[in-house]
Amino acid sequence: MNQTDDIYTRITNKILADLEKGELTWRKPWNRAHLPENVQRPLRANGIPYTGINVIALWMSGVENGYQLPHWMTFNQAKSLKASIRKGEKGSQVIYADQITKEEENKEGEKEAVRIPFMKTYTVFNASQIEGLPQQFYETASQVTDNAPQRIAELELFFARTKADIRQGHKAAYHSIDDYVMMPPIESFLSAKDYYAVLGHEMTHWTKHPTRLNRDFGRKQWGDEGYAKEEMVAELGACFLAADLGFEPMPEEKHAAYIQSWLQALQDDKRLIFTAASHAQKATEYLHRLQNLPLSKKNNDL
Repeated sequence: MNQTDDIYTRITNKILADLEKGELTWRKPWNRAHLPENVQRPLRANGIPYTGINVIALWMSGVENGYQLPHWMTFNQAKSLKASIRKGEKGSQVIYADQITKEEENKEGEKEAVRIPFMKTYTVFNASQIEGLPQQFYETASQVTDNAPQRIAELELFFARTKADIRQGHKAAYHSIDDYVMMPPIESFLSAKDYYAVLGHEMTHWTKHPTRLNRDFGRKQWGDEGYAKEEMVAELGACFLAADLGFEPMPEEKHAAYIQSWLQALQDDKRLIFTAASHAQKATEYLHRLQNLPLSKKNNDL
């Protein structure tokens, strides 16, 4: 397999995998237009936007790695700007397509110019990975604040009383190893209730930690039965919280893929929906119990 075939295979497989998961890394369920790294075409070192498959490839790489800057450049381009790639940083592959002109004889024995297309791959680095660039390369698009959703005081207090470690980031997720919830800024959602709906989902995941409800379905990898069970619990838990706290549950786009895994799990275990509902109820009740503690009380003291 040559280099061009390899990058096509890698990007195609990534897109196929995302489609199967329903987690489209180039089109997030929240409105990324409100993030500090406003969505725009990735830019070359000279400011000219990338096109075609390179846009998809660099968007995916940017989302996966949390890069917030629009410019990408090669090692030599960074060096020409008297900058350097940080040690240990890995680049992203893009494709360069062009044509060469070659003289060939036609059937009549006459020479004619023939254009032959060719492709090659090269490696680029995001400005976030480079030290010493001129200041303009570190500037992001202005954050959109018009009609931005406002935080709801009573919901903020509810989640604050859990004492969960909730950090701002580029995606919504619960990181079980380091035990924290990551959420995009509220301004990146279409409404405040959309934000709290997603937060409710991730906070239900948060309750599974061994120091809390110690919920473990034996999940080994994405999409297996353990994964399906935990996602069912989180989805139902978010719905229960929504009913209790008065915000509308918002299914994310990737839930279509979750449902596919749920269907298989439900076919294998007819009792699963009852089990998931029971765990979701326990998770919701746990979050409610934390409301009766002083704000200085630690969660794992329960």
